[in-house]
Amino acid sequence: MKTISKKLLFLFLLLPFTMLAQSTLKGTVVDKATGQPIPGVNVNVQGAPGGTSTGFDGNFELSNVKNGNKILVSFIGYKTATVDYNGQKTLNISLEEDTNQLKEVVVQVGYGTVKKKDATGSVSQISAKEFNKGINVTPESLISGRISGVNVIGGGAPGAKADIRIRGGSSLSASNEPLIVIDGLPMSNAVPNGSTSILSTIDPNDIESFTVLKDASAAAIYGSRAANGVIVITTKKGTKGGIKVNFNSQVGINTVANTVDVLTADQFRALVNEKGTAAQKALLGTANTNWQDEIFHTALTTNNNISASGTLFNKLPVRLSVGNVDNPGILRNTSFERTTTSISLNPVLFDNHLKIDISGNIAFGKNQFQDEGPVISGAITFDPTQPVHQAGSRYGGYFEWLEPTGNLPLLPARNPVARLNQDERKATSTRKWGNIRLDYKLHFFEDLRAVVEAGIDKFDSNGYTQVSTESALGYQPNVFSSGNWVNEGGYIHYTDNRQNKNLNAYFNYTKDLGKFKIDATAGHNYQMFEREGYDSGQTRQPDPLEDVTTDADINLQSYFGRLNLGYDSRYLITVNYRRDGTSRFSEIYRWGNFAGGAFAWNVAEEAFLKDNATLSNLKLRVGYGTTGQQDISASYDYLRRVTLGTINSQYVFNGVVYSVARPEGYNENIKWEDLAEFNAGIDFGFFNDRVTGTINYFDKKSSDLLAEVAVPDGANIRNRGFNNIGSVRTKGIEFNIQSDIIKNDKLNWNLAFNTTYIDQKISDLGATVPGFQGYITGDIIAGGTGNQVLINSEGYAPNSFFVFEQLYDANKRPIQGAYADRNGDGAINDADRYKFHKPTADYTFGLFSTLNYKKFDFTMNWRASLGNYIYDNVSSDKGYVEAGLRRQTDLSNITTDYYNTGFTTESNSNGTQRVFSDYFVKDASFIKLDNIVLGYTFDKTLIKAASLRVTAGIQNVFVLTKYNGLDPEKFNGIDNNVYPRARTFLFGVNANF
Repeated sequence: MKTISKKLLFLFLLLPFTMLAQSTLKGTVVDKATGQPIPGVNVNVQGAPGGTSTGFDGNFELSNVKNGNKILVSFIGYKTATVDYNGQKTLNISLEEDTNQLKEVVVQVGYGTVKKKDATGSVSQISAKEFNKGINVTPESLISGRISGVNVIGGGAPGAKADIRIRGGSSLSASNEPLIVIDGLPMSNAVPNGSTSILSTIDPNDIESFTVLKDASAAAIYGSRAANGVIVITTKKGTKGGIKVNFNSQVGINTVANTVDVLTADQFRALVNEKGTAAQKALLGTANTNWQDEIFHTALTTNNNISASGTLFNKLPVRLSVGNVDNPGILRNTSFERTTTSISLNPVLFDNHLKIDISGNIAFGKNQFQDEGPVISGAITFDPTQPVHQAGSRYGGYFEWLEPTGNLPLLPARNPVARLNQDERKATSTRKWGNIRLDYKLHFFEDLRAVVEAGIDKFDSNGYTQVSTESALGYQPNVFSSGNWVNEGGYIHYTDNRQNKNLNAYFNYTKDLGKFKIDATAGHNYQMFEREGYDSGQTRQPDPLEDVTTDADINLQSYFGRLNLGYDSRYLITVNYRRDGTSRFSEIYRWGNFAGGAFAWNVAEEAFLKDNATLSNLKLRVGYGTTGQQDISASYDYLRRVTLGTINSQYVFNGVVYSVARPEGYNENIKWEDLAEFNAGIDFGFFNDRVTGTINYFDKKSSDLLAEVAVPDGANIRNRGFNNIGSVRTKGIEFNIQSDIIKNDKLNWNLAFNTTYIDQKISDLGATVPGFQGYITGDIIAGGTGNQVLINSEGYAPNSFFVFEQLYDANKRPIQGAYADRNGDGAINDADRYKFHKPTADYTFGLFSTLNYKKFDFTMNWRASLGNYIYDNVSSDKGYVEAGLRRQTDLSNITTDYYNTGFTTESNSNGTQRVFSDYFVKDASFIKLDNIVLGYTFDKTLIKAASLRVTAGIQNVFVLTKYNGLDPEKFNGIDNNVYPRARTFLFGVNANF
């Protein structure tokens, strides 16, 4: 008993010293290669519960540490560090990337995920740290030039929609837009009037990654809407650990990078005095006005976002984000403003058996537009010798061309500055969208998961166009005023409300049977698209009667399944199947069946390459699949319909206006457009994956094309309509490679390069008559009436240019009105037009460079295009003398291309129009430096509470091209009054707390 008492007394005396031996350890965790702090790193004592994690600044604080403890520091993608604790006060740790873990990157593949090394299809993923830097107003610009086979062409207007094409698209007249899926919710490509695009309402700061399913074997799981590829967007989610706050603020100075070359005031005076009549010479003014300078200006863009993420109550990961972008355009009185709020809740319940992902988003938009075509065209052509303002003018003080009577003539262009200031076009929008996902792993059968996803996207807008009563646009003849011109102004008000509802329900079964692995998914998808709105029509005041319009609902329903089989991580097989139904087609053709299969061989997992340090990764892939297309503008083209006539088909009886009922054209045999695609690929890595890359060859054929074509007389009660006609074949090669050129403690240089070659031709256009050239298509060009210069023809690329072959003199100058008689019949007519080049590029390139030196970082992004051509509609419409001296009562400026051609008239003696000359089809190949950004991260001694980084850069730095027009990059291949892309000088600050 006495011995026990002594031992207890000894322990009691030792207790204070034991307590004192427990210490608090502080430290910082950084990336060994870059020196940048790493947030979210787990730091704990080996064998002890609890622990902590680093904040955004990489700092941590770990309590109750005793001498002899082992400190474990771990983070996904890095090698775990183990440190013996011997009473240190601080601990600075550099983590090294673990290339083996990096191979375990997980990619989205539709209704599930797969490890990247186990993917069998052509799938590309780009995450937040790889996004393009700078002020990215809309999400599309994050990936421009970054993924082989994916072409992104943005517009110049604020918030403008970017056109995205994956492997060149697949259709002629149906949609070529890829399917976009955000957090499991498939989006509609249609947007309400008054908005710009489906992605313009999303803050790029909230996006975690883009995954692109490029080939049909990967995209077949989305069947009916995957013919043009699939883009899966994953937004940022809540993280484990304490609350972390990120604040990002950017300012951009938007300047005019380029304008159209037109005659100066003095050059124009010389032209009129040389070529004009006495009446035209008398019209010349004394001003020297650069009308393009008058409509464009320098504008300031601001982009701010603040987000907080972490775990509440130690159980509920959450992320909240608020952002605002204010983007005035370089064209005066145009702007785009967006305010967004998003929240993400990601709890895990019931001992990790139930995972819940809830995302909610709301966006408020404000847009101000202009009638860009007439405004920009007017600035190009308006007489530079006239002033902007004129004293005593009853048109708001602006100069306008007048008849001798003082009335406005019908034909001359209106003052472009007056149009900007007297024509107001504004719209507001509200978009609410979100998705809830319940993923339950059955307690009694843990190999089986039941997943239910429900999402809704409600996009509403309303807007108006109001013409001032002082505007020349508001003046028109009024029969109640004895034929005099009166100014009534004008007002149009509209609303457009769209809703997209989605429900997915599926089972997923995974099982490891020794070296065999089974992953099977089967389920059902339901989606409904609805629209309702009204348009007031032209009124005199902003209180119109509502003319409600309701589009037919579009319903899509699908049954889908996928089976992944793997053996020893070496041999991988994927099989997809989807049965789709759409309300756009009749019951006979409503359902389509789409399937895909792929095989991959992980050669690097074989014994002869298992630990090869030189060839560290090698995977061979081959796949084949079918997908579909039903996205056409005609909602129910298969139905016989009767509609009310327009104002042109009404009659008056006893003072009452009656609208007539008229039958509409229809096609009861309209059906699915099908696409079949073969893909073969190689994924490789060298030197422990210091160098990685991919090569893909693809061959796809679209059949039963949904094309809007002319209807033979008497065959239908319409002139044009959708039919299933012909096929298009697209072949190509994609290549991408990236490498850490230099990687050490102070300097890290990463270079990524990609290129794509595409050969696309129309292989069949159905039954045609001898001599049939093809279907004329494309936008109506300026010059003449109803002219088009594109054609779809067998054996040629879609949308090839259809023009005359220009003849040249000995000095290689085009001869006016002289074209080749290609058919030798002695006459120049439409039979002599031929297919000449195309708007789409043969080759596209992307180059992205990231350089980190100590606390400095520098990024730049290059793009290039080779083999693309553009039709210079600005010069064809405004580059000859008659375009400026057409009438005796007004004058118009012309472009400097007149000095190259000497063209004077619009048509030659036999009526052949000059606009169809192949002279105006120009080589538009280019090299662009899209952006450069320099950043610096301040030492933590400056601001101890936050990690602070400042940036400066330039977007749209320069373009190298032979094309003399405004911009060689035009999606539809026709350069006509384009809203120019701004050159932006940007400054930013990012703080992490």
